[in-house]
Amino acid sequence: MAEVQWFPGHMKKAQRMMADSLKLVDAVCEVADARIPYSSRNPDLDGIIAGRKPRLLILNRADQADPNVTALWRAYYKENGVAFLECDARSGRGVKDLSRTLRDLVGKAGPMRAMVAGVPNVGKSTFINKVCGRKAAAVSDRPGVTRGKQWAAVDSQFELLDTPGILWPRFDDPAVGDRLAFTGAVKDQILDGEDLAAKLLVTLRAGYPKALAERYKIDPDPALQGWELLEACARKRGFLMSGGVVDTERMAAVLLDEFRGGKLGRISLEKPA
Repeated sequence: MAEVQWFPGHMKKAQRMMADSLKLVDAVCEVADARIPYSSRNPDLDGIIAGRKPRLLILNRADQADPNVTALWRAYYKENGVAFLECDARSGRGVKDLSRTLRDLVGKAGPMRAMVAGVPNVGKSTFINKVCGRKAAAVSDRPGVTRGKQWAAVDSQFELLDTPGILWPRFDDPAVGDRLAFTGAVKDQILDGEDLAAKLLVTLRAGYPKALAERYKIDPDPALQGWELLEACARKRGFLMSGGVVDTERMAAVLLDEFRGGKLGRISLEKPA
């Protein structure tokens, strides 16, 4: 992962746009993935915001995260004074609390504007659409759809500014890059899907072996390598090519799709330090 180039030119441009747009808003809503609350937070936002505006952390996809682990994060944020809101933008759970939570944070009545920021494919546009109650922002299950500045009116007193998803130029911890790739924040086209799937299987075996066994009918033996687990899953699914060769490429695509869609159950990939 460390050698992959995931910081295209438009992300640098987006950083400048966000910095310039701060003067237009009262607060920043930082959308993160509740399954990877640490890895899905861009550390460059600290420099962009630099205390200039109040920041509300939005833990999206909370309905896909392990509730026991989310409880640990909840306690961690409260202990460290981090303003946060848990939600699931697809179902709408929690999004109705945004306006009240923001107003409490900002301490403002009347017209209010907030910037919505975050890494790619974390659900910003889906979140905005659910808050607005209509399709106000472009939505896709791949990163890099939102490229420019887009305003969305929630009501006559509240507007949201959608911004492009941005990563940072270098991941000091390769595990952070892996977790972002697992959840789709890094474009699949620049990664080796089979290698990524093998890493995901090893990660899931460590934390959720029962989920693997139930979903793919395999024995997640600790002695097996990631690629061996991938082959085992492919055989159980009947993904065989001519000559009985196991189609691990197809299995990798299925695994990543099912994990991202929550079909393996409620899973979190990191806990508070």
